[in-house]
Amino acid sequence: MKRLKQKNYLIYMLPAIILISVFVYIPIIQNFYYSLFRMNSYTDEMVFVGLSNYKKIFADEIFYISLKNNIYYAVISIVCQVGFGTVLAILLESKLAGKLRVFFRNIYFLPSVISVTAVGLLWYFIYNPNMGMLNSLLIKMGLENFTHAWLGEPNIAIFAIIAMSQWQYVGYIMILIIVAIQKIPIELYESAQIDGANGLQKALKITIPNIKETLLVTSVITVIGSFKLFTEVYVMTSGGPYNSTQVLGTYLYNTAFMYDEMGYAAAIAVIIFVITFSVSILQIKISNSGKE
Repeated sequence: MKRLKQKNYLIYMLPAIILISVFVYIPIIQNFYYSLFRMNSYTDEMVFVGLSNYKKIFADEIFYISLKNNIYYAVISIVCQVGFGTVLAILLESKLAGKLRVFFRNIYFLPSVISVTAVGLLWYFIYNPNMGMLNSLLIKMGLENFTHAWLGEPNIAIFAIIAMSQWQYVGYIMILIIVAIQKIPIELYESAQIDGANGLQKALKITIPNIKETLLVTSVITVIGSFKLFTEVYVMTSGGPYNSTQVLGTYLYNTAFMYDEMGYAAAIAVIIFVITFSVSILQIKISNSGKE
């Protein structure tokens, strides 16, 4: 009887297993294979080069610029999205928010449901040095010295893109943390209230310890998203000026479809996969994900 049930389970799981294998696992294996060759899209010739593509990556200056920008994005996103998102979540679940908590939840969450392409184009115009709202606002405030060609200066362009992403996604992280806060037993807060604890003490002693699993998971989600970054950069700068805003995603795209180095692009994709996979495994090991 047990064997019959197991067979039934396998029958129900088979379509999902086939789809995941065809669209996820097999392409990953193929990508590892292609990364060992020099190839392009205009010919079926494949020249085996072994690990040469990987050696080329680690001697490639643009790769290190891209990796550095992804790391910048990850660190800033953890501080802003997870850090500020946690503060917002705690405030909106406190008595301070009152009847306006639903309104503010919607306001902060709204940007995360807008298309990334639309948001990128919106901020592209906001950052416009001549007609953009940001520089116009700074001039009206008497801060002309702080105006910039935000997406045209190599030293600040990547940070302008990162700032846009924080605005878009902090509300999403905030909602995830709000859900975790709502699972905390109300009795803990009532006991703290009786003991005379103030709002800050409740947040530090009750809220944060009870949502640490969610904080870790959201941090991992943020880091993985940081290394999968593509659309924001492609829409706003396409990796310019002078490759200063290249990230691994855009460098992979440009290598494959602009320079037609498919094997080299496959090797870059392997690096991205290894980074994101390693972060995911680390999260599982540390948090025992799935218990919450």
